[in-house]
Amino acid sequence: MSQPLLKLTGVTKTFGGIHALSNMVCEVPEGQIIGVIGPNGAGKTTLFNTITGAYRADAGQVTLKGVDVTQWPSYRIVREGIARTFQNIRLFSSMTVWEHLLVAQPHGEAAWRRLLPIAWANPAAQARATEVMEFFGLTAFRDRPAKSLPYGIQRKVEMARAVTAKPKLLLLDEPVAGMNHDEAEEIRSLMLRLRDTGLSILLIEHDMNFVMRLCDYLYVLDFGVLIAEGKPDDVRANPVVLDAYLGKDD
Repeated sequence: MSQPLLKLTGVTKTFGGIHALSNMVCEVPEGQIIGVIGPNGAGKTTLFNTITGAYRADAGQVTLKGVDVTQWPSYRIVREGIARTFQNIRLFSSMTVWEHLLVAQPHGEAAWRRLLPIAWANPAAQARATEVMEFFGLTAFRDRPAKSLPYGIQRKVEMARAVTAKPKLLLLDEPVAGMNHDEAEEIRSLMLRLRDTGLSILLIEHDMNFVMRLCDYLYVLDFGVLIAEGKPDDVRANPVVLDAYLGKDD
């Protein structure tokens, strides 16, 4: 059996005595879409922050392709192949779509104000930005600043920016939050296409119809504890999950 791309073993994170994550175990195989669901405050975003190095785990281990990255800083984890989006959109309001995709690529500099002229002069960076922009259907918005874009397009730009860096694993925090049905379906189609390119995806999402129709496997958190895991149909029928989450009004 091949080793998973990402593996968490016994990962624990506390804040002032509160266990945001308790002995978390999770695997993301290559080329699959894995979902993390649970009520608000279940520890889902803490999980993402711990995987990406924004938080340091108090116990346990995070490995990427067998390499222990548990104590690595965020920038090193990104370079190793993990990219993410955020629950609240984090774009540079005055930068255009094109500029976001240029500076998302590694150029050996730290600050985006230094990166931009370097990226503009880099044919490979421009080619990659063009490729991703076309993949996400953003060409018509190329020269528009982020602050002028509709909400749904901003969501696509943030996802495209993460993909531009050619990650092995993409973490998406509520990628269709606030979107209408058609917008969500477009994102679902994009994610399936990304999976078909070999990209692995780990996502947090509250839209259960979206999750159940998209994910290959699900993990369910409640108060920082993994209460269930399995294929979508199995999770949907799990009485523990129904009681903790799916059976409640959210």
